[in-house]
Amino acid sequence: MIIFFAIIAISIAAKAQTAEKKKRNLNENTVVIDSSGMRYPYAVWKNLISTKDYRLKKIDRNSDSSTYLLVKLDSAQKDRRLSRMSKPKESNFFTEGEKMDLFGATDISGYKIKQKELKGKIVVLNFWFISCPPCRKEIPELNKIAVEYANDPDIVFIAVALDQKYDIQDFIKANPFGYHIIDDGQMYANYYSINLYPTNVVVDKDGKVRFNSSGYKANTPYWIKKTIEEAKKPD
Repeated sequence: MIIFFAIIAISIAAKAQTAEKKKRNLNENTVVIDSSGMRYPYAVWKNLISTKDYRLKKIDRNSDSSTYLLVKLDSAQKDRRLSRMSKPKESNFFTEGEKMDLFGATDISGYKIKQKELKGKIVVLNFWFISCPPCRKEIPELNKIAVEYANDPDIVFIAVALDQKYDIQDFIKANPFGYHIIDDGQMYANYYSINLYPTNVVVDKDGKVRFNSSGYKANTPYWIKKTIEEAKKPD
C-alpha cells in the first residue's frame, strides 16, 4: 500500500514538474508566430493570450523548439475554454438569491432610469472607475454583451462610475462603454458597501441577485451572459 501511494505521489510530482517546465518555457524568449509567419513581440502575444481569445499551439511537439503558433479561438471554442475555468468568486457585497434594492438615476446622456420601470426586468450592473486598470480591461467584453442584447427591452445595463461626468465623457471618446453610465456614483457604491472594483451584478426579473463578483477574471463576462440567458428562461 505504501509503495502504491509512493508511485501516485511520484506521478503527481512528475506531472507538476512537466507543467512547470512548460510554464517556464513561455517567456520573453519564446518564439510566437501567426499563420503568415509574422513573429509577435512578447508583450503583444502575452496580452493577446490574457484576453482568452487566443491560445498557443506548439508547432512541433516532438522537438525541444520553443516556437508556438498563435491561434485565434472562435466563439464556441472560447466559451468552452471559459466554461472550464472556475466560476468567479462571489463578492462580499451581495448574496445570490437575495433581493437587491435597485435605484433610479439619470445617465450621462440625460436618460432617466426609473426604479419602478426596472421591476420585471433583468438588470446588469457594473461598479467601476476610470483609473481602475481591471475595470478598463473588461469593458470591451462587457460591450459585446450589451450589444448582443441591445434590442431586448427586458434587459438593462447600468454602469455606476465613481468619476465626474466630464471625466467620463472624455474617457469614453476613446473607450466606448455600451451601458447606461451613471456619474458621481460613490453614494450608490456606499449604499451597497462596495469598496472593490470592478463589481458586477446580475439581477433577475424577480429582483434577486443571480450572479455577482468583484475584481477582474477573464470569464466574468462569460458568467454574466450565462446568467442572463438563465434568467430569461421562464420558471
